[in-house]
Amino acid sequence: MEPRMDLLTNELGAKLGKRFAGVGLAIQQTTLPRSTQELVMLRVSQINGCGFCVDFHTKEAAAGGETPVRLNLVAAWRETTVFTEAERAALALAEEGTRLADAFHGVSDETWERARKHYDEDQLAALVYLIAVVNAANRLGVIVRNQGGSYEPGMFDSYTKN
Repeated sequence: MEPRMDLLTNELGAKLGKRFAGVGLAIQQTTLPRSTQELVMLRVSQINGCGFCVDFHTKEAAAGGETPVRLNLVAAWRETTVFTEAERAALALAEEGTRLADAFHGVSDETWERARKHYDEDQLAALVYLIAVVNAANRLGVIVRNQGGSYEPGMFDSYTKN
C-alpha cells in the first residue's frame, strides 16, 4: 500500500498541519503527565489502526523513558499490573472517546468520574483535547495512507517550532 500524498509537502497541508501541531504543543505544555499523554496517544492510534501514529508514539514514548514492557502492554492494559490507576482511568476515557460509534452512550458517567478522581479540571481539559486531536491525526494518516516504520524521535521538532 503506497501513501496517497504527503500532507507536509503540500502548501495548504503544511499550513494546516502547523496549526494542528500547535494544539498538540499546547497540550504537551500542560500538567497532564507526559507519560500519560504518550500512553493515550499510542492506545488511540492502535484502536484506529494508524501505523504511522503507532510508530511515532511508540518511539517518542521510548525516547522519553517509557519502558518496553509498558509500551508492549498498552493494547491489553486492562489485563496488566503495570499501569497506575490514573493511567488506567485515562486509557479508559481514551478508548470510550475513540470508540464513539461502538457504544450508544459514548463516554460513560462511570469512566468520566474515574478520570475526575485522578485529574484536575485543566488536566481533564488537556486529556479531552488530546483524545480528540490524536483521533483526528489518526484519520489524517489513515486517509492518506501514511506508513509506519520510518519515524525517528524528534523528527518533527523543527516543524512544530516554526
